Amino acid sequence: MNPYRSELTPHFLMLYRKLPLDVRERARRAYRVWHENPDLPGLRFKRLSTTTPLCSVRIDAQYRAVGLIRGNLIRWDFIGHHNAYSAYLDDH
Repeated sequence: MNPYRSELTPHFLMLYRKLPLDVRERARRAYRVWHENPDLPGLRFKRLSTTTPLCSVRIDAQYRAVGLIRGNLIRWDFIGHHNAYSAYLDDH
């Protein structure tokens, strides 16, 4: 059982709509799996730092999603290629 609720920010939705169709499909599949069991090893769901409330989940080998944790709510704010993921983290 997943202890988290989640919501998508407008920024996440904008980035999601720009992804290739196959990546969007993998993202939806990863979300369904995460929703059922966020601890599955293939997702690599983790808190990114002890000092910031950011978490990350793996979409596939090249794509990640990032969310902001507030209690049991995760506000997903980023989804994209690993290179853009690194830049996003540098800005946050």
